[in-house]
Amino acid sequence: MQERNYALNHAQVEQREVSGVLRNTYGLLALTLAFSGIVAYVSQQMRLPYPNIFVVLIGFYGLFFLTAKLRNSGWGLLSTFALTGFMGYTLGPILNHYLGMANGAEVISSAFAMTALVFFGLSAYVLTTRKDMSFLSGFITAGFFVLLAAVLASLFFQISGLQLAISAGFVLFSSAVILYQTSEIIHGGERNYIMATISLYVSIYNLFISLLQIFGIMGSDD
Repeated sequence: MQERNYALNHAQVEQREVSGVLRNTYGLLALTLAFSGIVAYVSQQMRLPYPNIFVVLIGFYGLFFLTAKLRNSGWGLLSTFALTGFMGYTLGPILNHYLGMANGAEVISSAFAMTALVFFGLSAYVLTTRKDMSFLSGFITAGFFVLLAAVLASLFFQISGLQLAISAGFVLFSSAVILYQTSEIIHGGERNYIMATISLYVSIYNLFISLLQIFGIMGSDD
C-alpha cells in the first residue's frame, strides 16, 4: 500500500513538473517571439544591412552556448532575449529582400501563416496523443550533418535546384525538432524551460526562413 501511494505521489510530482516546464516554455517562447518580431520590424524599417556571415555565425553560436551555460540562472533569461533579439535583427534585412519582390508581401504572409500552422499543428499532435518521439533523435542528428554538407556544397557549387532542396530539408528538419522537443518535455527528457524555449525558437525561425525561400522561388517562376 505504501509503495502504491509513493508511486502515485511520484507520478503527481512528475506531472506538476511537466506542466510547469510546458507553461514556462510556451510563456517564454511567446515573449521571445514577440521581442524578436519587434526587433525584426525595427531592423526592417531602418533598412539595416544583413551582417557578414561570420558575424551571424559567431553571434548565433556565441549567444546559444552562452545561454546553455547560463540556463540555470536568471542570466539565462537575459541571454535568451539577446539571442532571439539578434536573430530578429538578422530577419529584418531578409524581409526587406522579399518585400522588394513583386509579390513579396504575399510570400511573407504565406510563409508566416504556414509556419504558425505547422508549429501549432505539430505541437498539438504531440500534446494530445502524448506519443514518444525519441526515435527522431537519430534522424535529427543525421539530418543536421546532411544539411550542413548541402549548405557547404551550395557555397562552392552552382547546382540547379539545390537551394530549393536545402529549404525543403530544413522544413522537415525543423518539424522533426519541434516534435522531438515537445515530446521530450512531456516525457521528462527536458526539464529546463530555457533550453526548450531556444530549441523551439530556432526551429520556428528556420522553418519560417525555409518557407520564405520556397515560396519565393516558386513565386519567381510565375
